[in-house]
Amino acid sequence: MAQRRILSLWFPRLGVERVLRRRNDALPPPLAVVGERGGAQVLTSVSAEAEALGLGPGLPLRDATAICPVLETCAEDAAAEAAFLTVLRRWAGKFSPWIAEEPPAGLTVDLTGCAHLFGGEAALLGVVEADCAALGLSVRAAIADTPGAAWALARHAGREASAARSGDAIEQEAHATRSRAAKRRMLPPPPGGTLGMIAASGHMRQALGPLPVAALRLPDETVLGLTRLGLRRVADLMDLPRAALARRFGLEVLRRLDQALGLEPEPVSPARAPLHFAVRLTLPEPIGLLSDVEAGLDRLLPPLCARLKERGRGARRVRLQAFRTDGQVPTVEVGLARPADNPDRIRPLLGLKLPGIDAGFGIDTLRLSAVETEPMLARPHRGPAEGMDRTDALGDLIGRLGARLGMEAVTRLHPAESHIPAKSALILTAAWSEPAGPWPEPSAPRPLVLFPPEPVEADGSPPTRLRWRRRERRVVRAEGPERILPEWWLDDPDWRSGPRDYWRLELDEGERVWMFEAMGGLLSGGWWFEGEMA
Repeated sequence: MAQRRILSLWFPRLGVERVLRRRNDALPPPLAVVGERGGAQVLTSVSAEAEALGLGPGLPLRDATAICPVLETCAEDAAAEAAFLTVLRRWAGKFSPWIAEEPPAGLTVDLTGCAHLFGGEAALLGVVEADCAALGLSVRAAIADTPGAAWALARHAGREASAARSGDAIEQEAHATRSRAAKRRMLPPPPGGTLGMIAASGHMRQALGPLPVAALRLPDETVLGLTRLGLRRVADLMDLPRAALARRFGLEVLRRLDQALGLEPEPVSPARAPLHFAVRLTLPEPIGLLSDVEAGLDRLLPPLCARLKERGRGARRVRLQAFRTDGQVPTVEVGLARPADNPDRIRPLLGLKLPGIDAGFGIDTLRLSAVETEPMLARPHRGPAEGMDRTDALGDLIGRLGARLGMEAVTRLHPAESHIPAKSALILTAAWSEPAGPWPEPSAPRPLVLFPPEPVEADGSPPTRLRWRRRERRVVRAEGPERILPEWWLDDPDWRSGPRDYWRLELDEGERVWMFEAMGGLLSGGWWFEGEMA
């Protein structure tokens, strides 16, 4: 069995170089990415030009602008950086199929049995350097027997543990200053050193010994405590009694040390390849008629749905891209209320959007993809005599309305757990919610239409005459009262007028209204009109 070998890739300027790749400046200015850490604005990633001026990750923004007044900054985008790291993981698949992400800026590659394909480990690191230079990325790489050792060498190789007086070690400070040592802000050293390092197989102790204790992936508090005791190098920990070290700093220190030395297994868990459902149709001649686009869509839908059925998935959002000869890519996208793997359910929705495609000078390629998918749940078979499933019919209706109005504009009501009539129902997006079961019966008749309360002038309880919307009205019949108390566990501004007595009134012109009399609380009471009965 081949000796296990691990490649660790670290991109120390991933955040800022992602921005520089998009800007493509001829002369890159000093640039830094700014994020929030502990309530303060700090630099999370700096360019090489900014680093040459003395800036580094972790430096407060106000200090950085004082050091470099011409510094340009941009806001941190963690989601975009994570997506960029995923793209780099796909690139690293050329070296090995066994790759794991190490957020926020690292990759771990299991090279076991793969390095000889590139002419050896040294030649492989040369390929890494050339590829990253072409991509405009800074990288530090290391190859070792264990993921922990490769991680440590990639980030700390060439950085000997500092022996300078820092004031944080016990033998370097006076008694009066020890209590303030933990409060000092420590900035990480700037990335530097060589591109990559290869540790000889079976010599992990010699490779890790001179590295600082932070190379063991320990929490900052643990690293600070070890440094204050004068334990700055990994070799210092190797010589200590294990029992005493575990009692003082916990088992995590021993576990990380054993993982780096290969005494405790640490598997590399590769990220699962995302499910990808897309088909493409390349045309021999450009097309421009709507009927031609529809014919191309009819050829693309069956193979796409066949792939969905093979994986037991259903499409929830489908995208059609039309690649024009002038480089433009008109795109239409539709959402479905329920996951579908049947062309007959997807085709009508896309057909509503096809007239919006501008063919320009002609379309030479069509691409259809299922952007969002969900597992298809098995349902009992329905015979022809039973007709179309009512759920499918409702889903098709919601999908058609959503294609024209937008999925968020099609809503449905769902019962809510509240005794207050205005809060008895929730408004949910129909496409992303299931129909409610039997609607609970109200304890008393409820209005057909509810709206925000409107003030009313009344002459008694129950009132015989009232003035509403500048009109005098006479009460023919009154039913009630029904007392409803506020939700005492909530501070609802609409209920600060205290409990309410609700009445069902029939007016002289035949209207049946729903009114309440507020008993008074933090605010004064009065009569209010809130709805209309059926």
